[in-house]
Amino acid sequence: MDFTPTPEQAAARELAAQIFGDLSTPERLAACGSGTDAALWKALCAAGLPGAVEETGLLGLVLMLEEQGRTTAQVPFAATCVYGLLAIGAHGGPEQRARLLPALRDGEAFATGAFPARRGGVRAERATGGTGRLTGTVPVVSWLREATHVLVPDGTTRTLWLVRTDDTGVRRDQVETTAPWSAGRLTLDDAPAARLGRETASPQPRTARAYDDVLALARTAFAGLQAGVCAGSLARAVSHTTTREQFGRPLATNQGVQLRAADAYMDTEAIRLTAYEAAWRRDAGLDAGPHALTAAWWASEAGTRVVHTGQHLHGGIGADVDHPVHRHFLWGRQLAGYLGSGGEVLEELGELLTGGDRADGEAHVDREQHRGQEDQKSQEGHKG
Repeated sequence: MDFTPTPEQAAARELAAQIFGDLSTPERLAACGSGTDAALWKALCAAGLPGAVEETGLLGLVLMLEEQGRTTAQVPFAATCVYGLLAIGAHGGPEQRARLLPALRDGEAFATGAFPARRGGVRAERATGGTGRLTGTVPVVSWLREATHVLVPDGTTRTLWLVRTDDTGVRRDQVETTAPWSAGRLTLDDAPAARLGRETASPQPRTARAYDDVLALARTAFAGLQAGVCAGSLARAVSHTTTREQFGRPLATNQGVQLRAADAYMDTEAIRLTAYEAAWRRDAGLDAGPHALTAAWWASEAGTRVVHTGQHLHGGIGADVDHPVHRHFLWGRQLAGYLGSGGEVLEELGELLTGGDRADGEAHVDREQHRGQEDQKSQEGHKG
C-alpha cells in the first residue's frame, strides 16, 4: 500500500492548511464560542474543499481534517463530508444526489449524523415511495444546531434515513458538553424521513452494509481529525518547552520532558498511520471495517494520552481554559468519547475478527445503547 497523496489530494491538503491557518486564529475561535465560524466555512466552500472529497476520496478528506485539527477550526467539516457528501454520494438514490449534493458542496446545507445506532433509540415506520416516519430520541448529536439534514439510522434494522431539521416532529434542544463545538438532543415524534437509497426486495443486507460503511467512514474521518488535534497540541508543547526557561535552561532540555514529548509523537504517528490505512483501503474498494476500528482505538486511547501530555507540558498555564492548548485538550477528549472507549472498540474489533458478531447487529447496538446512556449522564451540563 502507498499512502503518498495524489497531486489532487496534496493540493487539497495545502489549500486547507492555508485557509485554516489564516482564518482559524485563537482570537476568532474565542469569538465563535460553540458556534460555527461562518466566514471560515464560506471560505472553505468557495475554495471547493467540501466538494473536493468526492474526487480525493476518504484519504483526501483525512488529510484535510488533519489540517483542521491542528487549528481546532470551528466548522462542521467532518460531519458534513461524512454524513452528507460521502454517505449520500455512495448510498443515495439519483434524485437524492442531484438534489442534495450541490447544496452541501456550496455550503447552503449542513449535514450531521445521529450515529452510532442505538437499540430502542429511533424507531421507523415505513411508508411507500422510500419515505417513513421516525420516533425516538438521540441524546447527543454533534453540530445539530447548524444542521439542515441529519442522517439517522434505525435502531433495529440500521436502515439509514435523512431527516430535515425544520420538518414537523423534529425538535432540537441544546446540550452542553465538554467540547467547544455545539451539540444537541434530537427528538423525533412521527417525523417525516426519506430512506437513503432505493427500496429493494430484501433490504436488510443492503441497509446493513450501508450503515457499516458510513460508520467506518465516520470512524476513519474522526480519527484523522484527532491526528491533527494531537499534532497541534504537541507542536504547541514543543514551542513552549523550547522557549520557556527554568533554572537558566529551556524546559526541553529536561529528560522527562523529552520522553513525554517523544511518546506523544509516536502516539500521534500511530493515529495518523492507522487512519491513512483505513482510508486507503476504503478508497481502494477493500474491506476497511477492522482497520477503521483500529484507527478509532488509537485515536481514542492514544489521542487522550497526547492531549493530556500537551496540557501537562505547559505547566500551570495548561490549566488556563483561555489558553489555545486547552482547546486541543477539549477536542481530544471529546473525539475520544465520540469514537468510544478503548475497551468498547477492542471488544467490537475482537468480535469482528473472530466472526463472533451477530449478523443482525444486536451486540453492537446494545453496546451503543449503553454508551448513549453513559454519554447522557456524563456530558450534559458540563463544559470545559
